[in-house]
Amino acid sequence: MRTTAPRRSAILAALAIVTTTAVLTACGTASTPSGDDGGLPAELGEFEGSVSILAWPGYVEDGSNDPAVDWVSSFEEETGCEVESQAYGTSDEAVNLVRSGGYDVVAASGDATLRLIAAGDVAPVNTDLIPSYEGVFDFLKEQAWNSVDGQSYGVPHGYGANLLLYNTEEVSPAPTSWDVVFDNADAYSGKITAYDSPIYIADAAVYLMAHQPELGIENPYALDEEQFQAAVDLLTAQREHVGEYWSDYLKEIQAFQTGDSVAGTTWQVIQNVLEGEGATTAVVLPEEGATGWSDTWMIASEAESPNCAYAWLDWIASPEVNAQATAYFGEAPSSQAACDFRDDCEAYHAGDEEYASQIWYWTTPIADCVDGRTDVECVDYAAWTEAWSQIKG
Repeated sequence: MRTTAPRRSAILAALAIVTTTAVLTACGTASTPSGDDGGLPAELGEFEGSVSILAWPGYVEDGSNDPAVDWVSSFEEETGCEVESQAYGTSDEAVNLVRSGGYDVVAASGDATLRLIAAGDVAPVNTDLIPSYEGVFDFLKEQAWNSVDGQSYGVPHGYGANLLLYNTEEVSPAPTSWDVVFDNADAYSGKITAYDSPIYIADAAVYLMAHQPELGIENPYALDEEQFQAAVDLLTAQREHVGEYWSDYLKEIQAFQTGDSVAGTTWQVIQNVLEGEGATTAVVLPEEGATGWSDTWMIASEAESPNCAYAWLDWIASPEVNAQATAYFGEAPSSQAACDFRDDCEAYHAGDEEYASQIWYWTTPIADCVDGRTDVECVDYAAWTEAWSQIKG
């Protein structure tokens, strides 16, 4: 079955999720994966009968929100692993929930993955036990946000860019640069919008890479004190022109429909909804490039159902299922084979390595600079969080 871009009602249902649960049942005697000499499992044991999953809204659909949207039931039928899932709203919330325990699998964005890895909350995975992994786009594998020293910590799910959304009747000429929300934001003062998260500091850093090259920024997630302060200063100057910071994607849709916002960062799926409802909006990947996300399915270190967890990672990365899940959420799939089950891959630039190379995927800022520098210490995520609170006031 070919899937198409999600209907607005389906999107709204996905984003309204707080929790989605299915009955947990036992299925025979469980056994843990058998390890190899490197500490990774070499083979899987019997499925435990249940698996607990923590994910973004819309990632674990069982038909309860929309009977036509269900990739969980067939997984349960094939494996006997009954699914219990919980949705979260932010990466910080996800990290806290994982650390509270009780989850076997988490779908984590790059601004959470390294925190989970560094704390030992998630385990390295043996991708040989995940047949679907082979088909995943190479540019999503073994990246800074999902691996350490060449060791994978999960399976890529989907990806997308944080694009520039603008009102085509209000913003003229059509923007090609992020300067419309930074240096030239005063032209639309009060109607600029920005993503409400500390990770948005990286968006400022991407802009500075192009417009203040003397700062020497090579990676927007690896900022020394001087570089970090420059990004904070840019965002502080932007603050007086921001009408609303958004994290709830429905609020951004509404703001562009009412005209309260005319330019700002967005996701492709938001433009899809606006376009479907006749809004005078468009999106562009600006000339400076953009931040973006590539989510990773990871297995908790203390997973009670590691065999079912491995089964889920393989299932959700399989072409038809990945096509369903990523289309419903509104992002590019993780493999070219998934595009055989979608008719909108071109709109999401799926598999386009040149396009993907312009995206700086969310990566947790840490003191050990992820750009490879060893002569300085970079500003870590805790400091990003503190600075973001001060920027917003």
